[in-house]
Amino acid sequence: MSETNVMESERQGRYVPAEIEPKWQARWDADAALYAAEGHDSGKPKFYCIEMLPYPSGKLHMGHVRNYSIGDALARHMWMRGYNVLHPMGWDAFGLPAENAALKNNTPPREWTLANIAAMREQMRRIGFSYDWATEVTTCLPEYYRWNQWFFLKMYEAGLAYRKKSKVNWCPECQTVLANEQVVDGRCWRHEDTIVEQRDLTQWFLRITKYADELLDGLDKLDGWPEKVRTMQRNWIGRSEGTLVDFAVAGSADKITVFTTRVDTIFGATSVQLAPEHAVAKAFAAEDAALAVKIDELLEQQKRAREAGDVGAIEKHGVPTGRFAVNPFNGEPVPIWVANYILADYGTGAIMSVPAHDERDFEFAEKYGLEVRRVIALKSGETELPFTAEEDAVLVGSGEWTGLGCEDAQRKMAAFAKENGFGTATVTYRLKDWGVSRQRYWGTPIPMVYCVNGHAGVEAGGVVPLPENALPVVLPEQVEITQQGGSPLGRVVGFVETKCPVCGGPARRETDTMDTFVDSSWYFYRYADAKNSAAPFDSDKANYWFPIDQYIGGVEHAILHLIYSRFWTKVMRDLGLIKNDEPAERLFTQGMVIKDGAKMSKSKGNVVSPDDMIARYGADATRMYALFAAPPDRDLDWQEDGVAGVSRFLGRVHRLTTKYAGAAGGSGESAAGQELLRKLHQTIGKITHDFGGRWHFNTSIASIMILVNEIAAKEASMDAGEVSGEVMAQVFRGLTLLLAPFAPFLAAELWEQLGGEGAVFRTPWPVADEALAREDEVEIPVQMNGKLVNVVKVPAGSDEAAVKAAALADAKVTARVEGKAVVKVIVVPGKLVNLVVK
Repeated sequence: MSETNVMESERQGRYVPAEIEPKWQARWDADAALYAAEGHDSGKPKFYCIEMLPYPSGKLHMGHVRNYSIGDALARHMWMRGYNVLHPMGWDAFGLPAENAALKNNTPPREWTLANIAAMREQMRRIGFSYDWATEVTTCLPEYYRWNQWFFLKMYEAGLAYRKKSKVNWCPECQTVLANEQVVDGRCWRHEDTIVEQRDLTQWFLRITKYADELLDGLDKLDGWPEKVRTMQRNWIGRSEGTLVDFAVAGSADKITVFTTRVDTIFGATSVQLAPEHAVAKAFAAEDAALAVKIDELLEQQKRAREAGDVGAIEKHGVPTGRFAVNPFNGEPVPIWVANYILADYGTGAIMSVPAHDERDFEFAEKYGLEVRRVIALKSGETELPFTAEEDAVLVGSGEWTGLGCEDAQRKMAAFAKENGFGTATVTYRLKDWGVSRQRYWGTPIPMVYCVNGHAGVEAGGVVPLPENALPVVLPEQVEITQQGGSPLGRVVGFVETKCPVCGGPARRETDTMDTFVDSSWYFYRYADAKNSAAPFDSDKANYWFPIDQYIGGVEHAILHLIYSRFWTKVMRDLGLIKNDEPAERLFTQGMVIKDGAKMSKSKGNVVSPDDMIARYGADATRMYALFAAPPDRDLDWQEDGVAGVSRFLGRVHRLTTKYAGAAGGSGESAAGQELLRKLHQTIGKITHDFGGRWHFNTSIASIMILVNEIAAKEASMDAGEVSGEVMAQVFRGLTLLLAPFAPFLAAELWEQLGGEGAVFRTPWPVADEALAREDEVEIPVQMNGKLVNVVKVPAGSDEAAVKAAALADAKVTARVEGKAVVKVIVVPGKLVNLVVK
């Protein structure tokens, strides 16, 4: 053989990802239907698998790669299982970062965003993710956001979209309003160091509270969602059953309405406390200048606590107003106080204070010397105050209700309040309506105008919805972006000035844009029919694909995106567009990628680029490491050495498969061949089980490594012709199929070398032969006082007595036991034997 041919032979035998991976990506790109779903009439069982769509920031990092690798492995596996798989990708493309980039780089948001999308799409292709790009969705394009506007009009018609003036959360950094869900510990969800302010503004809201009970009750049916996510949503919805009770203000026509979950304790109320901004508190302040100063001080304390993000831990201060309220149950006057820990936007902004049976009230009463009056006691005797329990407790000192159990008293006292016109049983929620107005440019224009002169049924400046044929309201492209208050759209005369669609007179467009969580609340429905220009999607297609079989994303979206998308699904169901009640049957929240002790993110400056890893080790090794280094639901501590190790392993697989692909081998069965088949079918069984359970992809990949070790250990036997060609073909074909979900490029290359037909991930998943997988013998470690002595082999299925006998008969064990007393023999069936000796 010439020197050139020798070098070519050596080159062909090496694993070179930089040659293999672009080759296969080009082939996959040429076959546009390769990753496409087969439609809603395929006759196959469907499997809809998606990962949460990313914001197009310009670059993927390893946190993204891990998330998408999980979904990609699952999608490829389900193709091999014979399912009709929909595995799409899109872009959550509106949002403030594009405006910030426009300010920083003098680049229009649209141009910046679309360039980032192109770059990230190319990264995803290079990594080999199996997305059907024909279904791609980009939320900043008119063909998508026109349907945001259409939904808004439908919600307006149904009374779910409305406009009102209210106290809202204002981020001075974003220069826009935030929804309650976007305020974390008093700070902006985008800017951890920016304190959110309270402002009075007129805004658009979506009536999510209409669905509060259904959102809450539906959580009990979402068995495929993590309990942590369901608990977070339950707490955020915050349903409380209780009673509204009116306390008349003595000497006045005013009344103070309080909400209490424990009306059974009302005889123990020794004060009524108001938020500093309560209307009655303001009325008192208007009559008493000294009191007004003190109330302002309380308000300032509350403001500082909000800024610190911890109103719940505020040092409690209050001032007496000198006025009294009348307890409607016993006619007793109780002092009215104003307190800094009572919030105007929580409940009614007023409470009845029952120090004996509420820890917070007790703390306040102790500080200011207010009466503490017990009205609940255990049947079994006295307890230390404050005492809050309801079980085995009865009312004392509570008039005609004395002696009743707490729950019974709550029902009867609420009914009494209603009968006598001063209260009613009610339900309250922590969940508030979703404020969707944003005073920024880069978002969906709200399809409303304000008729300047007014017309029949609409006053001057009144709201008029646009007709559907006026959609989309296209976002103008040439807009000057500044950080001044108010939407930049307000300064675009050609956008603002328009005509009223009803009277034809002059009108002014709404200049607020929609919260970007509107875009992500329904995008996965658009994937089912991404090119539809006549409707958001075809209902038949959506009803085939939904609910999503597997949704994958971060737990940080539990309150924001996930609760909004559940709301949007219920609205679409009520509009008759879909039949499902929930968007996703199963939800998986992956762990974070940690580097240098912190979550990998651009803001932390600890991002690892997948491009660098691919250049050094290949895409397969990069994504396979992300699946191998930790269970997918746990945090992954990034180590580049791990990627290098996986790359070496894949090189070993390539060498072995290339060497024995098509090898003739020996004839007949041999012990070496049987051991290889046994290990192969054990591995098939293990990985099949992992895909069906909690996706222990790390142990799946570890089992593939063990299989490869077994193959390498039999290399001499294969070279000597002791393993038949049929067995070798079965082993290497099986190995390649098992590898396909995790390392698709290499699997495609090896499949071709092995003579496999068609795409490897469209080939049926191997089925474990239980008879072949069964061990004739099993190895049992034998320990003495917890330290390993030897490993003995026993027939598979041996009972405890046989395992014990084999351990005690082993020569190494008997030698170590000689001269000692065996106190106890502990047998863990199939696992180990431990001798306790003296």
